[in-house]
Amino acid sequence: MSHRKAIYYQALAAILFSTSGLLIKVISVEPLPLLGVRGAVAALAIALYMARPFLQTARRNPSDGTRPRHQRPRLKFRLTLPMLGGAISLVGAQAFFIIAVRETTAANAIFLQYTAPIFVAFFGIHYLRESVGKLDWLALAAVGAGLLCFYGDGLTAGGAFGNLFGLLAGLAFAWFLLFMRKQKDTSTIETVLLGNLLSALLGLPFLLGAAPTLSDWMGMLFLGLFQIGLPSILIAVAIKKLTAVEAILIQTLEPVLNPVWVLLFIGEMPTALALLGGAIVVGAVTFRSILSTRTQPAQPASQPTA
Repeated sequence: MSHRKAIYYQALAAILFSTSGLLIKVISVEPLPLLGVRGAVAALAIALYMARPFLQTARRNPSDGTRPRHQRPRLKFRLTLPMLGGAISLVGAQAFFIIAVRETTAANAIFLQYTAPIFVAFFGIHYLRESVGKLDWLALAAVGAGLLCFYGDGLTAGGAFGNLFGLLAGLAFAWFLLFMRKQKDTSTIETVLLGNLLSALLGLPFLLGAAPTLSDWMGMLFLGLFQIGLPSILIAVAIKKLTAVEAILIQTLEPVLNPVWVLLFIGEMPTALALLGGAIVVGAVTFRSILSTRTQPAQPASQPTA
């Protein structure tokens, strides 16, 4: 995959992730069963994606034994520290954000979650040994200023419990990307599968005491498939070609797009200051992405295989 395509994948993941704020607010189910159902649906989607090579092999070779053993696809699932850390971080990011949205304002929850770029930049230097250039720092500063403008009107001092979980969501999401990037030379899809399986195991037992409505079920299925499942696959693929800072900068499109869905479905119009902040964030991310694609060295042409 090219660097440019990885940027597109990460941006699409941000767009899909951005649907969470609206739906989590309108779904009446408690945080833990919501986490469980969403995780179970996402895990199923990821497992089907991972099963594609096996299904393709079965179609091409309907009779057993027609394909040499060494050419058959194999499922590799070797638990490593980065995989386990990434899975736990993903569970934490999801659970903490759901609690934050329920316990404080949506603006507080989203703004505090996107302290993640600061954590990624700081810990990435020490954990990944990936330097943060001047352009990255400028982009991070611009994104921070844009988010402050975007959510400044809605930020409140209340909801200390929810604010704390919003901050924890940002820390957890930062470490999710760091652990994913640590596995850039291996397979990353197993990490998101394990993370969503853990979310399902944690939350599904609490579904027994819940009474979801039909609209709740539809919302949770959408969240599992399109808001978590598909974006998790996109990130698992894109993170191999993006630095951790690049990935989190592109991901900041998510908090800007959250109010767009509110505008489309509820009709709540952002303020002029919010529109300015959104333009700053989108401009900074776009400018940084364009420059990064231009400075990437050309990839050598792949050699034909015998």
